[in-house]
Amino acid sequence: MKKKLCPCYSGLPYADCCGVFHSGMPAPDAEKLMRSRYSAYALRLADYVLATWHPSTRPESLGFEQGRQPKWLGLEVRRHVPDGDRAEVEFVARFRAGGPTQQMRETSRFVREDGRWCYVDGDVGA
Repeated sequence: MKKKLCPCYSGLPYADCCGVFHSGMPAPDAEKLMRSRYSAYALRLADYVLATWHPSTRPESLGFEQGRQPKWLGLEVRRHVPDGDRAEVEFVARFRAGGPTQQMRETSRFVREDGRWCYVDGDVGA
């Protein structure tokens, strides 16, 4: 039986990739956290996305329950720049939201607190 590939486009089985982080294991670096958050968006795991968002910038909800959500179609990590307990990850995500395929470029900022990486914010289109 073929294992389901991870939505983060790592080429690994979900259970061996983002699945371990969605099950509670902390991501070892900002790039793996960003990939697991992308997978969580694709799988509609709002609790995981919110739990990995820094409290200083975290929204109350993601609106997954409101109407149609984009279908996530691909992820390309362009750059991962670790700097101690801070890091940046630049990526391009492809999606479809009822029309033609679009892409979102973002440079995301992460911080590690108490041994866990959190998404802080990002510059879209950067």
